[in-house]
Amino acid sequence: MLDSKKIEQLAKQITDSIPAGVRDAADNIESRVKQTLQQQLGRLDVVTQDELEVQKQMVLHLRQRIDALEQRLNALTDAEPPQES
Repeated sequence: MLDSKKIEQLAKQITDSIPAGVRDAADNIESRVKQTLQQQLGRLDVVTQDELEVQKQMVLHLRQRIDALEQRLNALTDAEPPQES
């Protein structure tokens, strides 16, 4: 999820892009924009960069374990004498 500082910056950018006359008519538009952004972004399934990096490291570690297990399995099956029926 985006942190509140980023949401506040985004809301300020949106508010700053609104013409001054319109901004004066709604003095609390920034808080409304912030609230709407938080609601809409809350509906998204997003993760932080740190969470993404942790997941990437976990996947890399699991991929390495799978590769090692596949190598062990191949070594075991290559070393087995053929089964006679």
